[in-house]
Amino acid sequence: MNIHEYQAKEILKKYGVPVPEGHVIYNSNSARDWAKRLGGGVCVVKAQIHAGGRGKGGGVKIAKTPDEVKQLAREILGMTLVTHQTGPEGKHVKRVLVEQGCNIASEFYLSLLVDRGTSKVTLMASAEGGMDIEEVAAKTPEKLFFEPIDPLAGLTPFQARKVAFKLGFGIDQVKQAVPLLMNLYKAFVESDCSLLEINPLVLTKEGNLLCIDAKLNFDDNALFRHRLIRDMRDYDEEDHNEIEASQYDLSYIALDGNIGCMVNGAGLAMATMDIIKHYGGDPANFLDVGGGATIERVTEAFKLILSDPKVKGILVNIFGGIMKCDVIATGVIEAAKQVGVKVPLVVRLEGTNVEKGKQLLAESGLNIIAADGMADAAQKIVHAVGA
Repeated sequence: MNIHEYQAKEILKKYGVPVPEGHVIYNSNSARDWAKRLGGGVCVVKAQIHAGGRGKGGGVKIAKTPDEVKQLAREILGMTLVTHQTGPEGKHVKRVLVEQGCNIASEFYLSLLVDRGTSKVTLMASAEGGMDIEEVAAKTPEKLFFEPIDPLAGLTPFQARKVAFKLGFGIDQVKQAVPLLMNLYKAFVESDCSLLEINPLVLTKEGNLLCIDAKLNFDDNALFRHRLIRDMRDYDEEDHNEIEASQYDLSYIALDGNIGCMVNGAGLAMATMDIIKHYGGDPANFLDVGGGATIERVTEAFKLILSDPKVKGILVNIFGGIMKCDVIATGVIEAAKQVGVKVPLVVRLEGTNVEKGKQLLAESGLNIIAADGMADAAQKIVHAVGA
């Protein structure tokens, strides 16, 4: 789950992480009022959407007076902000963060993430933070350095000092950086984050460290432990079909192709999309119904796939391990009857009771194309949609 920048800063502030004073607003008059409460000096007006690259897209502006804050808020609120992460359709801005400005001397990058290679949380940092961090990572990866964190010991003061010195901080900044890094790690672990990113961390001309942007992503499986974080979810920022899918424990991500995919297991789903591409087709979605697919879940999966007007055919690729193939076949048949599938439907079953499952499909009276193996299934659906 993702949250907005202002929400991320609310969480980090509770852990003693230094962030600028600011307030989220929904209309331009409130923007001017809050600018006055912040002292009436230089403020930053920042669009709040679930995407990076807002500065380059025109969603972050600097204002020198409260009246200018009001004007900029009026311009940003309601705009469709297009960045490299939103895609060409962009995102509609419904709220902005009005934040106290600061005198920036240098910008740095920090993040905490789960490194699956080492099975550890890793602190990643660079002395070149800011809007071009992706370019730094792509062209000069040596400017990024990594500090793996032992899960039993946690981030130690020694490691925090090591990172601070690598960033080029002097003694005064190291004294600030060590508790800052320790508190970021504490926030990451205690909040069950999957990603914590500070870009940029700035050194002000007064010599202070300040996190002027923050991004937090959370492990969905741990949200039952964090009611307050769960309540921060902004459904307006998420795809409608992905929200619907989450209600039925379906993992769904919309793509740009025309072949709908319904598969059990994330690995098999990825392999299914790969083989469709191999034979010249384009998958319309990633959809994992899980190992315990019920008739209700399969029906909702079909509804999600068919809600995409680009879908010209569906490939069902199921391995009956936990679930038996005859049970899955029954679910597919009932779901197809309820939903009324009018596009070509290719079904590949493998596993326990596979012959009985295939028999049920053959006797269903539905226009289902049976397939033997993934390659056969992919070729048949690609041919059926005329890709």
